Amino acid sequence: TKRLSQEFEVSKADKIDLLNRSVEYFKTNDTFDKSEFENEIFQSNDVITSFRSFDDNYRENNEIEMPNTFDISQQAVKKQTKFFKSVLKLDKNFHIYIHGDRQFIEKGFDDASGMNYYKVFFKEEK
Repeated sequence: TKRLSQEFEVSKADKIDLLNRSVEYFKTNDTFDKSEFENEIFQSNDVITSFRSFDDNYRENNEIEMPNTFDISQQAVKKQTKFFKSVLKLDKNFHIYIHGDRQFIEKGFDDASGMNYYKVFFKEEK
């Protein structure tokens, strides 16, 4: 996500959404297919191109050969998901946990207060 932020304007909420979609892909599929993953997760030709460039450079720099399709180990997915951050930390007093659909979160700026804000849309409070 660091490189993504360098090439595109990406909010933290969008990064969390990207990570959540990636985790969901690995949880719901038995086999990884690079092309399918790119289209489902990145959904933008520019971002897919950036990912492919990053992937090629990473493989070359680390001398790694990896097939474009492979079986997914659910045990490995479960182990790794605890390292993904789905928390949006705001100042020192607010944490927003994002596990749902990104379309229900809206970021904005309030000119009167000079502060950023997030709007969170939901159907019911639990």
